[in-house]
Amino acid sequence: MSTLSDAQLEHYRTQGWLLLDDLLGTSVTDLQAEVSAIASWDEDGEWLHHFEMTDHGRRLARTENFVPFSSAMDQLLRHGDISRVAGALLGEEALLYKEKINYKLVGGAGFSPHQDKPAYPFVDQVLSVMVAVDDATIENGCLFVASARHDHLLAQDERGCLTATVVDELTWQPVELRAGQTLFFHALTPHRSGPNTSTRDRRALYPTYNGASEGDLRDAYYAAKLAAFAEAPTGDRARLSLIGDFEGRPA
Repeated sequence: MSTLSDAQLEHYRTQGWLLLDDLLGTSVTDLQAEVSAIASWDEDGEWLHHFEMTDHGRRLARTENFVPFSSAMDQLLRHGDISRVAGALLGEEALLYKEKINYKLVGGAGFSPHQDKPAYPFVDQVLSVMVAVDDATIENGCLFVASARHDHLLAQDERGCLTATVVDELTWQPVELRAGQTLFFHALTPHRSGPNTSTRDRRALYPTYNGASEGDLRDAYYAAKLAAFAEAPTGDRARLSLIGDFEGRPA
């Protein structure tokens, strides 16, 4: 499914997000197996593993930069329906800007309310996507979004997250996903998620796309991220992003 209806396009334009089924081109079981395989990769590879400290010990929180080393992920994120739908929402061919897996294992932390755009250098029009690897529920830390608030950048605090005043003014709704569903959301759509307080892990795949007219920016993004992380002091939170939205403890 790469052709969107007028109603779907209008929903995205007005609400800032769109939830779709049947975009994987593979089975949920195969997707889960590939994510498990990536999680098992060595910590010292060219990909990026990030960890957090939980009440259950040191746990994997995120993996990035894995597409060059996974043919299955390359096919899924660059050559399938997910990228074609991203292009339809961007209004031009979509290029993969970055990719990550957020594991949110049992006891894993959540993310403070934020908009993604401040974490995305070099690019103007950009689209965030979430592919549910496991069912995402309120108990295990699904996304909450604020609809129809994606027209401008809202006030931020020192971490690059939304200020408490803004957070209190927004209306938040949970977006629970079944494994295999895909959520597209504007890079200015406010969102947050809680910790995983359930007894089961909750993994999600997050590719991000930009329009081809802005160029292939993936290498530039990862170079900038590695440079920023090399200079960043250790703080009171584990650092996963170019903004301080992750609420996990350093591992």
